[in-house]
Amino acid sequence: MLVRFRKGWEIPETDATPESLFSNRRQALAGLGAIGATALAGRGARAQDADPSADLYPAKRNDKFVLDREITPEQINANYNNFYEFGSYKRVAKEAQALKIRPWTVKIDGMVEKPVELGIDDIVRRMPLEERLYRHRCVEAWSMAVPWTGFPLRSLLDLARPLGSAKYVQFKTFLNPSIAPGQKETWYPWPYVEGVTIEESANDLAFLVTGAYGKPLLKQFGAPIRLALPWKYGFKHIKSIVQITLTDKRPKSYWEALQDSEYGFWANVNPAVPHPRWSQATEEVLGAGKRVPTQLFNGYGEFVAHLYKGLEKENLYM
Repeated sequence: MLVRFRKGWEIPETDATPESLFSNRRQALAGLGAIGATALAGRGARAQDADPSADLYPAKRNDKFVLDREITPEQINANYNNFYEFGSYKRVAKEAQALKIRPWTVKIDGMVEKPVELGIDDIVRRMPLEERLYRHRCVEAWSMAVPWTGFPLRSLLDLARPLGSAKYVQFKTFLNPSIAPGQKETWYPWPYVEGVTIEESANDLAFLVTGAYGKPLLKQFGAPIRLALPWKYGFKHIKSIVQITLTDKRPKSYWEALQDSEYGFWANVNPAVPHPRWSQATEEVLGAGKRVPTQLFNGYGEFVAHLYKGLEKENLYM
């Protein structure tokens, strides 16, 4: 007899709340504070109509990745974004529409057998797209639940055949101050850079995102391709990726370069380790009007905790 043990992120599909039941006006107003922001999300969605990859969405949902909470309504998520290239505030959706996402290429280089540079439309048609429901936890102590569409990070890295001596994966975003006003602020270490270990990149949860809410990714989400690591704080989820480099040297990330006393390389979610200026014990669930206890590794510890054994001397959480 086959006995199947349900994983920590799984609940029966019948228990998942349909998006239509909680995308209501009261929640939208609670998260947005204004009706006008909903219209902005609509304009962003319509801007994707001409996307040459639109026929690939919605992708089939992977039923392994479901949630213990409601999906954050799109009109909240689409208007509450950390995207410092376009401003250090949350309402950057309008400014982000200046981002030109075609043509767009992603280069994979460094310690690989076969360096490659691929156009985004080649990537999305080559990879097996699927939808996953992921929690997203910000170090600012708020959280969302998002239906991302994309593919495992390792699937793209495998195209370049990483060398066995590579230890880290470094990501870099675009650099274009002419369309991204935040990049004119010279006290920030542009372009945005992030990094993970090879082991983290190979984990089944590490996901490259090309869509959300059943359609191509909105620009304010980090179009046309971004990273999702649901057990880490959101500043590790680099947006608008243009280069991925395999290396044996640990990358110094954007926030680590800016303030290494507060933002370390690892950035794993841990409610017991406060940010130097505020607690991480609880989080505000956007659109729900409530705070809930923060879970270790954002609730994904069963599947990633083994990555950090033997690293007790490292500052693993901030």
